[in-house]
Amino acid sequence: MSRYRGFMSFRFTLCLSLGLTLPTLALANLVEVSCDDSARMVKTLERVMGAQRQGMGLRDPETMLEVWVTPRNGDWLIVQNYANGTSCIVAMGEHWEAIPADPV
Repeated sequence: MSRYRGFMSFRFTLCLSLGLTLPTLALANLVEVSCDDSARMVKTLERVMGAQRQGMGLRDPETMLEVWVTPRNGDWLIVQNYANGTSCIVAMGEHWEAIPADPV
């Protein structure tokens, strides 16, 4: 039981620290992957960072990748979503430039 309690304590600490530090991640290089509940991640990206989802695609039957961009400053993130309801920021950068589609 203490092993489970330790895991839950670790998870709580991780979620709390993510919620408090996610806004500053855009200013720092991502050293480790940051994960959180998918719904909470979306709220944080939209409300705190002002990011907008620009695209998405399946990586495999259990995983979807999304590209999020903050239009005001060009910061971008790649978020990997899992079928279990967890999302992780797996890459981030600056100076996003959208390429317009060629006219058909």
